[in-house]
Amino acid sequence: MAGSVATSAKPRARRGRRRGKHRAMMAEINITPFVDVMLVLLIIFMVAAPLMTVGIDIEMPETAANPLPSVEEEPLTVSISADGSVAIMTTEIDRNDLIPRLQAIMTERTDDKIFLRGDGRVPYEQVAQIIGALNAAGFNNLGLVTDTGGPALDGQSE
Repeated sequence: MAGSVATSAKPRARRGRRRGKHRAMMAEINITPFVDVMLVLLIIFMVAAPLMTVGIDIEMPETAANPLPSVEEEPLTVSISADGSVAIMTTEIDRNDLIPRLQAIMTERTDDKIFLRGDGRVPYEQVAQIIGALNAAGFNNLGLVTDTGGPALDGQSE
Protein backbone atom coordinates (compact mmCIF):
# COMPACT_ATOMS: atom_id res chain seq x y z
CA MET A 1 0.00 0.00 0.00
CA ALA A 2 2.67 2.25 -0.58
CA GLY A 3 1.49 5.24 -2.43
CA SER A 4 -2.21 4.79 -1.77
CA VAL A 5 -4.06 7.34 0.27
CA ALA A 6 -6.53 6.13 2.83
CA THR A 7 -9.90 7.80 2.71
CA SER A 8 -12.35 7.68 5.52
CA ALA A 9 -15.76 6.24 4.92
CA LYS A 10 -17.29 8.84 7.21
CA PRO A 11 -19.46 11.41 5.35
CA ARG A 12 -18.69 15.08 5.86
CA ALA A 13 -20.94 17.05 8.17
CA ARG A 14 -22.94 19.60 6.26
CA ARG A 15 -23.29 23.10 7.48
CA GLY A 16 -26.19 25.35 6.69
CA ARG A 17 -29.48 24.19 5.29
CA ARG A 18 -30.51 20.66 4.81
CA ARG A 19 -31.52 19.63 1.40
CA GLY A 20 -35.23 19.38 0.89
CA LYS A 21 -36.19 21.19 4.10
CA HIS A 22 -36.15 24.93 3.63
CA ARG A 23 -37.23 27.16 6.48
CA ALA A 24 -39.32 30.08 5.28
CA MET A 25 -38.62 33.49 6.76
CA MET A 26 -41.19 34.68 9.25
CA ALA A 27 -43.10 37.54 7.60
CA GLU A 28 -45.56 38.20 10.43
CA ILE A 29 -45.53 41.39 12.48
CA ASN A 30 -45.43 41.00 16.22
CA ILE A 31 -48.07 43.48 17.42
CA THR A 32 -47.61 42.91 21.15
CA PRO A 33 -45.07 45.78 21.56
CA PHE A 34 -47.30 48.01 19.44
CA VAL A 35 -50.30 47.30 21.67
CA ASP A 36 -48.21 47.94 24.79
CA VAL A 37 -47.10 51.33 23.47
CA MET A 38 -50.66 52.26 22.48
CA LEU A 39 -51.99 51.38 25.95
CA VAL A 40 -49.30 53.49 27.62
CA LEU A 41 -50.14 56.44 25.32
CA LEU A 42 -53.85 56.00 26.03
CA ILE A 43 -53.21 56.16 29.78
CA ILE A 44 -51.00 59.23 29.38
CA PHE A 45 -53.65 61.07 27.36
CA MET A 46 -56.43 60.06 29.75
CA VAL A 47 -54.46 61.53 32.65
CA ALA A 48 -53.35 64.65 30.74
CA ALA A 49 -56.70 65.54 29.10
CA PRO A 50 -58.36 67.02 32.21
CA LEU A 51 -55.28 69.17 32.77
CA MET A 52 -55.57 70.75 29.32
CA THR A 53 -58.71 72.81 30.00
CA VAL A 54 -58.50 76.19 28.35
CA GLY A 55 -59.26 79.49 29.93
CA ILE A 56 -58.51 81.63 32.89
CA ASP A 57 -59.15 80.63 36.48
CA ILE A 58 -62.65 81.71 37.49
CA GLU A 59 -65.21 80.53 40.02
CA MET A 60 -68.25 79.49 37.97
CA PRO A 61 -71.73 79.29 39.46
CA GLU A 62 -73.18 75.84 40.11
CA THR A 63 -76.40 74.72 38.42
CA ALA A 64 -78.40 71.53 37.93
CA ALA A 65 -78.05 71.73 34.12
CA ASN A 66 -76.98 68.77 32.01
CA PRO A 67 -73.68 68.92 30.11
CA LEU A 68 -73.72 70.18 26.52
CA PRO A 69 -73.13 67.68 23.70
CA SER A 70 -69.62 67.49 22.28
CA VAL A 71 -68.67 69.40 19.14
CA GLU A 72 -66.34 68.57 16.25
CA GLU A 73 -64.15 71.70 16.40
CA GLU A 74 -62.28 72.82 19.46
CA PRO A 75 -64.81 74.88 21.39
CA LEU A 76 -64.26 78.62 21.39
CA THR A 77 -64.48 79.99 24.92
CA VAL A 78 -64.94 83.54 26.16
CA SER A 79 -64.32 84.04 29.89
CA ILE A 80 -65.30 86.88 32.21
CA SER A 81 -63.24 86.99 35.41
CA ALA A 82 -64.36 88.37 38.77
CA ASP A 83 -62.72 91.75 38.09
CA GLY A 84 -64.64 92.06 34.78
CA SER A 85 -61.74 91.37 32.41
CA VAL A 86 -62.58 89.40 29.26
CA ALA A 87 -60.50 86.67 27.63
CA ILE A 88 -60.89 84.68 24.41
CA MET A 89 -59.55 81.23 25.24
CA THR A 90 -56.47 82.20 27.32
CA THR A 91 -55.76 85.62 25.75
CA GLU A 92 -57.04 88.58 27.74
CA ILE A 93 -58.39 91.34 25.51
CA ASP A 94 -59.90 94.79 25.85
CA ARG A 95 -63.72 94.89 25.81
CA ASN A 96 -63.66 97.31 22.84
CA ASP A 97 -61.69 94.77 20.77
CA LEU A 98 -64.05 91.86 21.53
CA ILE A 99 -66.42 92.18 18.55
CA PRO A 100 -63.71 92.72 15.86
CA ARG A 101 -61.65 89.81 17.21
CA LEU A 102 -64.67 87.51 17.32
CA GLN A 103 -65.67 88.50 13.78
CA ALA A 104 -62.16 87.64 12.58
CA ILE A 105 -62.36 84.29 14.36
CA MET A 106 -65.83 83.64 12.92
CA THR A 107 -64.48 83.83 9.36
CA GLU A 108 -62.06 80.98 10.13
CA ARG A 109 -64.56 78.66 11.83
CA THR A 110 -67.25 76.40 10.41
CA ASP A 111 -69.25 76.24 13.64
CA ASP A 112 -70.95 79.23 15.28
CA LYS A 113 -70.91 77.54 18.72
CA ILE A 114 -69.26 79.53 21.50
CA PHE A 115 -69.04 78.93 25.24
CA LEU A 116 -69.28 81.71 27.81
CA ARG A 117 -67.59 81.17 31.16
CA GLY A 118 -68.41 83.79 33.74
CA ASP A 119 -67.35 84.13 37.34
CA GLY A 120 -70.33 83.86 39.67
CA ARG A 121 -69.52 87.27 41.19
CA VAL A 122 -69.77 89.15 37.87
CA PRO A 123 -72.86 91.41 37.71
CA TYR A 124 -75.57 90.22 35.32
CA GLU A 125 -75.33 93.49 33.37
CA GLN A 126 -71.73 92.70 32.33
CA VAL A 127 -72.67 89.14 31.34
CA ALA A 128 -75.57 90.46 29.25
CA GLN A 129 -73.25 92.96 27.51
CA ILE A 130 -70.84 90.19 26.58
CA ILE A 131 -73.73 88.02 25.31
CA GLY A 132 -74.81 90.95 23.12
CA ALA A 133 -71.26 91.31 21.79
CA LEU A 134 -71.12 87.58 20.98
CA ASN A 135 -74.39 87.88 19.09
CA ALA A 136 -73.19 90.99 17.23
CA ALA A 137 -70.05 89.12 16.17
CA GLY A 138 -72.14 86.38 14.55
CA PHE A 139 -72.09 83.70 17.25
CA ASN A 140 -75.73 82.73 17.68
CA ASN A 141 -75.19 79.31 19.26
CA LEU A 142 -74.21 80.17 22.84
CA GLY A 143 -73.51 77.75 25.67
CA LEU A 144 -73.18 79.00 29.23
CA VAL A 145 -70.58 77.00 31.16
CA THR A 146 -71.31 76.25 34.82
CA ASP A 147 -70.24 73.74 37.43
CA THR A 148 -72.61 70.87 38.12
CA GLY A 149 -74.08 69.99 41.48
CA GLY A 150 -75.87 73.24 42.17
CA PRO A 151 -79.42 73.66 43.43
CA ALA A 152 -82.28 72.64 41.16
CA LEU A 153 -85.46 74.69 40.86
CA ASP A 154 -87.35 72.10 42.88
CA GLY A 155 -85.17 72.93 45.90
CA GLN A 156 -83.16 69.71 45.78
CA SER A 157 -79.50 69.60 44.89
CA GLU A 158 -78.09 66.82 42.76
